[in-house]
Amino acid sequence: MLRRSTTLAGLCAGLLLSANVMALSLANLSQGDATGGLKDALTQGAQVAVKQLGTPGGFSNNPDVRIELPGKLGKAAKTMKKLGMGAQVDQLEASMNKAAEAAVPQAQALLVDAVKKMSVADAKAILSGGNDSATQYLSKTSREQIREKFLPIVKQATDQVGLAKQYNSFAGQAATLGVLDAKDANVEGYVTEQALNGLFEMIGKEEATIRKDPAAAATSLAKKVFGAL
Repeated sequence: MLRRSTTLAGLCAGLLLSANVMALSLANLSQGDATGGLKDALTQGAQVAVKQLGTPGGFSNNPDVRIELPGKLGKAAKTMKKLGMGAQVDQLEASMNKAAEAAVPQAQALLVDAVKKMSVADAKAILSGGNDSATQYLSKTSREQIREKFLPIVKQATDQVGLAKQYNSFAGQAATLGVLDAKDANVEGYVTEQALNGLFEMIGKEEATIRKDPAAAATSLAKKVFGAL
């Protein structure tokens, strides 16, 4: 009995020691390794998100990011579909999704630039932060610049569709009545925001995948860093 207890105590001590080693592993990484691995993972996340969304069907075929008419307009659209007038709605929503798909590739260079500018302090905050802290960092440091890139591309795409004018007219009236947010009152502004939301949502999904399974990271350094979390 004593021998069994001793063996059990030794096993518990061994597990505790292993847990302590795992807990210290991130602290034992050099600042350079930690920052470099995080940059690799963020670059991967940005590239994957842009590749997934910046192609035909990237938004329209993905229920998580597909762009539909907002708020009251969306409810009206559903009613129109039930009444057999869905063709106009489908055409407008298709054009909005295509506009987003056309704009997204412009984000990659800006996202990569934001990653390159990451400081050691930024990296420490991200690695010790929540499960989406890397995505939040990218959103905070690049969202405005990406919006400026997206807006003219989205506007050009939606200007080619006559229904965009109908959207702006209808949405503008709805906004004055307080049933639609002002930021949604023109089609290019609404689509741009939805494209940004979709982009960072997909980056967040890639971050979650790497955090859950570090083997999914593309580089050995990123695997090492996220394996230590």
